[in-house]
Amino acid sequence: MKDTKDVLEVLPIHIKKIFANLKGLEEMQEIRLKVNKPLIIQIGNEEIITDYIATLQDIKLILQHISNYSIYAYEEEIKQGYLTIKGGHRVGMCGSCVVEDGKIKTIKSLGSVNIRVCKEIEGCSNKVIPFILDNNQALNTIIISPPRCGKTTLIRDIARNLSDGIKAINLRGRKVCIIDERSEISGCYNAVPQMNVGVRTDVLDNCPKAEGIMMAIRSMAPEIIICDEIGTYKDIESILMALSSGIKLITTIHGYGIEDLYNRKVFKDVIDNHVFQRAIVLSDKNGVGTVEFIYDFEKMDKLWRKQDD
Repeated sequence: MKDTKDVLEVLPIHIKKIFANLKGLEEMQEIRLKVNKPLIIQIGNEEIITDYIATLQDIKLILQHISNYSIYAYEEEIKQGYLTIKGGHRVGMCGSCVVEDGKIKTIKSLGSVNIRVCKEIEGCSNKVIPFILDNNQALNTIIISPPRCGKTTLIRDIARNLSDGIKAINLRGRKVCIIDERSEISGCYNAVPQMNVGVRTDVLDNCPKAEGIMMAIRSMAPEIIICDEIGTYKDIESILMALSSGIKLITTIHGYGIEDLYNRKVFKDVIDNHVFQRAIVLSDKNGVGTVEFIYDFEKMDKLWRKQDD
């Protein structure tokens, strides 16, 4: 229940009571409320559509709770479409957008919220760490995964292991900087990571990846930069700049296999410059976070595959 305590705290009392008789809350992933629609709870692979019909007042109460009754103080975050609450959990929002000069100023008249439960699984990267090291140096690595298959959980634990070091394999801790554009990796709340991302890790929270990578290079002197979901030409440009500075990179993309990297034009420079040395491909075939295989780009072959374990 530790993971869900802070989530349940933002719910109105009458909704919180619905959870009292539910089993498996430690596996809860999402709580979705839409005005005049049933409350939906995702627990593991099971979607529970309750009899409770959410109201506009429910949405308003949740927004008041997560903004500490000062919505205007959180306007910058709200216009991004979400707020991060204590514990690192993220509350996504949908409603009427106020647009000025082609940019979203804020979101008003909210019609739905999606509370995503942030979970950390310390040690989940222990088995893959040796495959992304060479002579105790981190290798540029990309995690390829479909949505909701554990890539953010894995990259978070990779950050922790590389930052803290692992005595058992004589890995000394490295200076890590996380560019956390959507506050998902470190789950910052008031600029403090709610997740354990390591003792030597700095975090640029709610910061666009391209700008954040350059800021980190100039100001924090990291040995390793970690970011989630690259996919724009600006991202690629800043990544190439980081590599020319001798910094290692660990990142992710949405996809189902190595071909998703090769088939997208935006990654052409990454491929041509032989940026990545390793790939970790995930699925949910044996549960969230299943490592299908680990790929070596130099050998153009799999180092390890699921059936080999």
